[in-house]
Amino acid sequence: MLPGLNILAALVSGQLLVLLFPGFTGLQIDLLAPVALVPLLFACGREARPWVRFAVGELTGFIFWAGVCYWIRPTLAAYGGLSEPLSWLTLVLFAAIKALHTAVFALCAGWLMGRWWAIPAIAALWAGIERTHGTFGFAWLTLGNAAVPMGIPLRAAPLLGVYGVSFVLVMLNVGLALLILRRPRAHLLWLLALPGLYLLPELPNAYKGELTAVAMQPNLTESTPPDISRLANLSLAAALPRANLVVWPEMPAGFYWDRVTPGGNSELRQAVSTLARLAGAPVLLGAVTHTPEGAPLNSAVIVDPQGNERGRYSKTFLVPFGEFIPPMFGWITKISTEAGDFAAGDGPHVTQVDPLRIGTFICYEAAFPHLVRLNAAQNANVLVNISNDGWFFKTAAREQHLLLARMRAIENQRWVLRVTNDGITASIDPAGRVARTLLPYRETAGRLNFSTVSETTPYSKHGDWFAWICLALGLILTGLAALMPHYQREREPEEEIRLGL
Repeated sequence: MLPGLNILAALVSGQLLVLLFPGFTGLQIDLLAPVALVPLLFACGREARPWVRFAVGELTGFIFWAGVCYWIRPTLAAYGGLSEPLSWLTLVLFAAIKALHTAVFALCAGWLMGRWWAIPAIAALWAGIERTHGTFGFAWLTLGNAAVPMGIPLRAAPLLGVYGVSFVLVMLNVGLALLILRRPRAHLLWLLALPGLYLLPELPNAYKGELTAVAMQPNLTESTPPDISRLANLSLAAALPRANLVVWPEMPAGFYWDRVTPGGNSELRQAVSTLARLAGAPVLLGAVTHTPEGAPLNSAVIVDPQGNERGRYSKTFLVPFGEFIPPMFGWITKISTEAGDFAAGDGPHVTQVDPLRIGTFICYEAAFPHLVRLNAAQNANVLVNISNDGWFFKTAAREQHLLLARMRAIENQRWVLRVTNDGITASIDPAGRVARTLLPYRETAGRLNFSTVSETTPYSKHGDWFAWICLALGLILTGLAALMPHYQREREPEEEIRLGL
């Protein structure tokens, strides 16, 4: 295949992937999900040189990561102590490293495109490689997240997680690419399995939750110290006459829960304890706690209606550049104000305050299905996601973050209360619908309806077995395809000219 066509295919696929999600373009065309990979797969099917396929995949992945996570650059420029050139360099390095996943996919897909098992093998390869993003340092939007507004493909999520939805979408992409490449029609028979999605249980119907949470959205800047008394009074006013839960978000300025600091320990504990007693409801808030060695933890603390601490959860997956500096990026100043890197927590802790069993995940952890589902596996009957997206200015990071939380609701079929510093604060039902939101970029305390759900989905129970099997199967089938001889009929000279070879 001509170099220019390879580059064009990579550019088109990269841009189509960007357009699937909220982004800097202002467009979100999720219906492109079944075709976004077709140009890349077409190039892989026509390109015999492995290194070229790798390069084409790298270019596609680079465009995707740079286009979707474009908000990293202004954030690092404003809060990471970087000049404009260095902030651009950091974004370029980040996108290039993350694009290695797509490069490996394209390399392997080229060997598979000519085989009769291409459709399931390539879909498995993509889904398996998606699962490795979090394992190797940073996870964000996977292809399956684009299906959140769709109905039928989402039926796979409570069974197989978002990776099962990605599998379905990639099957459609491969089938269309094979049609364009004029592969034997028998290779498309795998697509006959897709109507089986109609046999899976439908997502829950919309309904209004019978419980009420008060969400405190303080709308603080990174340099504004929080007025704890004011936040408590606003929360109490919204909680009366009756609320079942009060939630404060992850704060931009640290709330220090377990050590004496100016305006910290005693004032915060007293205010939250009083709020819980007067409201007659548990209070969940984001705060900085510490390990016995003194390392900071990004935590969610739960105080019961009697004013006593009932439980806490400390963030397990930390934000690169925000809470720690990854290797190779030592020139960046950590965005958070803590003197050292945050320590990681030891995993989910479900807190019971009858009738609630609260499972909490903090900020960026919405991107980790295998972490969030452990809350439901431990019988959490409501999920709470607290976050501070103020670091990202008025970019699409907020909408992207909400999309992740919506998929976590679908996988676990739980209500998710997403409470943020300045938006998007929302309640999400078990089918991923946004039931209600608070107006962003303003100080407000609002009431969000929700319900408790006790039934556990297969994905909540069993986790990512499907994704890991996909990875193993995809790599095994790639190895077989690469080692087996592949015979093609010899083209006539006229056909070579017509195809531009």
